[in-house]
Amino acid sequence: MKSYQHTAEPVTVADDSKARELLRGAFDSTYRWKPEFKGFRASLKVREAGKQTDGDVRVELPETITVSLSDGDTQKWAEGQIGMMAVHRGHRTFEQSDGRHTLGLGEDDGHPLGRLLLIQGDGMNSRYRILGKHIRQINRSMGPVRFTINVEDAMTTTDGRHLTTRYTVYYFNPQDGSIKQVDSITDDHAVVGGVYLPGTRRVISTESGEVRVRVMEFLEHQLL
Repeated sequence: MKSYQHTAEPVTVADDSKARELLRGAFDSTYRWKPEFKGFRASLKVREAGKQTDGDVRVELPETITVSLSDGDTQKWAEGQIGMMAVHRGHRTFEQSDGRHTLGLGEDDGHPLGRLLLIQGDGMNSRYRILGKHIRQINRSMGPVRFTINVEDAMTTTDGRHLTTRYTVYYFNPQDGSIKQVDSITDDHAVVGGVYLPGTRRVISTESGEVRVRVMEFLEHQLL
């Protein structure tokens, strides 16, 4: 994993027009909900070995997530997962996102996951790998937490944009750089009224020598 690691120290870069063009191309090629989309509600099932928890969810944009499940720990986990979905798919412009920061290019090292792009000033020392018009890898540091996301697969929507279907998150120990936790996430999507909504999410988590598998299923979607 050495080639994926990076330090938490910021690197000073001047804004690079080529970096900006590269990231804008990837941003514009990524599926997001349209600004007029208000949200959705659905029935919700969360399954793992020997246990199923039923309830419902309501997502009201821009930021209200209401999850009702009978098990408190499962509900907290589902809220975090659905919150991440809403943030990543919510409408925003390039200028509201990474485009508001100073962008630069790292060395053209022929990396299999693409060209290294540096983001200066976001407070997380973010580093992306971009191949074609896809962001293939994301590196961030948030306080003592450092993680790498590798995007492994995506689907193409009817409007020609890509929507991630499989990715893996590696969390590193801040003391020695060893891997602390790995989450492997697989998404299927439901199309309702021309909108791509969560269908199922499977999360395989490895931590402290144990593997945990949870599947979250969205049913009976209704647009708000």
